[in-house]
Amino acid sequence: MIELAPSILSADFARLGEQVRAASEGGGSVVHVDIMDGHFVPNLTIGPPVVKALRKVTKLPLDCHLMIENPDEFIPAFAEAGADWISVHQEACRHLNRTLHLIKSSNCLAGAVINPATPVEMLAEVLDLVDYVLVMSVNPGFGGQKFIPGTLHKVRRLAEIRSQRGLHYRIEVDGGIALDTVGEVVRAGGEILVAGNAVFGHGDPTKNAEGLLKAATEAAMLKV
Repeated sequence: MIELAPSILSADFARLGEQVRAASEGGGSVVHVDIMDGHFVPNLTIGPPVVKALRKVTKLPLDCHLMIENPDEFIPAFAEAGADWISVHQEACRHLNRTLHLIKSSNCLAGAVINPATPVEMLAEVLDLVDYVLVMSVNPGFGGQKFIPGTLHKVRRLAEIRSQRGLHYRIEVDGGIALDTVGEVVRAGGEILVAGNAVFGHGDPTKNAEGLLKAATEAAMLKV
């Protein structure tokens, strides 16, 4: 099943509730929340208070993508604030297995994230534990970046491994998802599509979300 996860990184924070509602009316079914600490990535965004505020304005799952150092220190706070999904970077976790167990013990779905330069094989020992894998198709830190086509082979590889090992994780892709890239991402095996600039950057978020989801669904039908 293809899902669109609008990323609030590109939304108007002064009208966040309204923007999230608009994107959900266009078919967005997961709200992607980028958490950046200014250390692991060169940008600083939001913390648990904004997640708590979002929880009051939407019933959709809140997908908190932790681009931070020492994620174990903050996972309980994000879970308590209302996160439903929490993903952590393989590159930021000293003990990835332990961190994923911490997310699950906080009653959230657990995701592992890999940057464009990180091979899929780095996740080999945790793929039976994760609920989803997030493939970064840009280098994390900023919205509005250009899609890196070389990351598609990782999406295909994750789909192959899942089939070979009889696993059940879902495949999420984040970075540069737009009308001109969404088709190839879906054909490669992407199932949860994170889009920020393409939804909130210009025009009507409802129509933008509808257009992206339509293009993604058509690509998925052609794939079959």
